[in-house]
Order: sequence, then C-alpha cells, then structure tokens
Amino acid sequence: MRHPEPVSPSCCGPAREPTERPAPGAGAAAPGPDADAPALVEVPAGTFTMGTDDPRGYAEDGEGPAHEVELAAYAIGVHTVTNDQFARFVEKTGHVTTAERFGDSFVFAGLLPDDFPPTRAVAAAPWWRQVAGASWRAPEGPGSTLDDRLDHPVVHVSWDDARAFCAWSGTRLPTEAEWERAARGGVEDLHFPWGAEREPCGEHRMNVWQGSFPQHDTAEDGWAGTCPVGTFPPNDLGLHEVTGNVWEWCADWFDPGYYARSPRVAPTGPGEGTSRVMRGGSYLCHDSYCWRYRVDARSSNTPDSTTGNLGFRVAR
Repeated sequence: MRHPEPVSPSCCGPAREPTERPAPGAGAAAPGPDADAPALVEVPAGTFTMGTDDPRGYAEDGEGPAHEVELAAYAIGVHTVTNDQFARFVEKTGHVTTAERFGDSFVFAGLLPDDFPPTRAVAAAPWWRQVAGASWRAPEGPGSTLDDRLDHPVVHVSWDDARAFCAWSGTRLPTEAEWERAARGGVEDLHFPWGAEREPCGEHRMNVWQGSFPQHDTAEDGWAGTCPVGTFPPNDLGLHEVTGNVWEWCADWFDPGYYARSPRVAPTGPGEGTSRVMRGGSYLCHDSYCWRYRVDARSSNTPDSTTGNLGFRVAR
C-alpha cells in the first residue's frame, strides 16, 4: 500500500517567506581547519545504487530512478554537529545565525509548554509554530536552554550557517550522493542502513515518531524531540543516526528531476535552484504522513530556513 501524499513541503520543515528575508547579518567564520573539527570516518572509492524505484515512495520528491553512482574516496562526520561543537564555533568566530538575525524560527508545537503564548502557525502544517527568540541557543524559544543537550544535534541552523561552520572547521557539506552512500553503509537496495525492516525483531534503531501524529508521541524509541548523537548503533561505516533524529543539509541544489539526468561519476546536483537538499528524516517523521526516514528519501528547503528538526554533518 502506498504511503499518503505529504500535506505540503512544510511537513518536513516550513520555509521562510521571501518577503521575510533580511540582508546578511554580522558575524564571519575564519576559514581553515580547527582543533574542534568533528570526527570523520573514511569512505573508500567505489560505486553504489542511489535512489529507489519503490512505488510506496514519493515520486514528486524525485526519489528515482535508481541509478549507479561512482564516487572517489572522501570522509564524512561520524554524527551530526552537536550543540557543544557549534557553541565553540560561535564563541571563536562571533557568527550570528540566520534565526538570530530573523529574530525567530519554527518550533514543533508539541515541544512548547501548555501555557506558551499564541504564535503564528503554518497553515498547511499547524504543528509548526513561528516562535520569536527561538534559535540554536534556545531551541523552544525564550526560557529554553541547552542544559543537558550539549551532546544533541544543533538545530535551527540554516544552510548558510552550516556552510560557515564548515569554513571554520576546514570541512564542507557532503554532496547528496556522498551522504547517501555513507548512510547506506554498504547496504544496497534497502531502505535502512541495517536492512529492510524499520524495527528488526522489535528493536528501535532510530529516533522517529511513534503514536498518533501530531497529537501524541509515545516515545517508544526512548525520545521525544532530539536524542544525543551516538544514541543508536552505527551503520557498518561507523555513522550514527543517519535516519531519524534531525534532517541534514547537503551541498546540492534540489531538483526532483535531477536523478533522470545526473552524471554517473561524482554528481553534485543542479547548477542552480531555490532550495537545498535535506536528507535522513527527523524525530517528527511518521509513516502516516512523511515516510522519509529512509536512506533513499529526500526533501528540501530554502537555504535561509531554520527549524527545530534540521541540522547537518560535515565531510572532507
């Protein structure tokens, strides 16, 4: 049975309106490697099958056709960049994030206190609330902190913020092809790094939504909201949480028709676009409306959009 159509692109994370976008703000990342750069694992040169032809997927996302891709060797982050790592970057560079310049970001309503003041909701996905003061420092807005979350993925970071972190740490964002090959961990033609089943033998392998979305997350996997990096076992290459937890920015522009014409060797995405690729799904993904917590699924958002379920990992 085919999974339901997504309600809109905002089911994965809402985009900012073009009229909201301010001029670039202050704060710059000093280029070059830094001692605080994230740990990386080596991915050897080789070929793999990218994408899927599974009819249950989302054709409008351009998940197919499945096609062979050849990549040179590269390295990629063991896990997504954490709050602690991002805090050191900000401390050393003075970087001001996109959300801080806007003065707000998008937060999942279920993570807000019951007495939280009314805020603007996204019409097509009312579980998203535009919260003044929400940023990587205050993930649920004023009054929230990073206490006990320094080892969680940094969120509320735009594609531009991720690129600034990369410039400082001597890394870069992975291409979409690099991300998928590493996420698969050598497993071909299956939806998850460990095989075909989401929960083999009843074992939770990632942080996604259980229960009835968006009313109640039973948190059967142990977490409501983000979990610390390294919570779940790594894939065969040593990467943690490549599915679930937070969406991850990739370097490429997004085009749902790209796979039909992409080069076999080292594809880097279209030459231009309006949105950047996101991969991996998040703690908000539920198969009743967003079956994108797969290594072959994809989504996108505008480069200056920020949400409470979107982070990144680096490559080199």
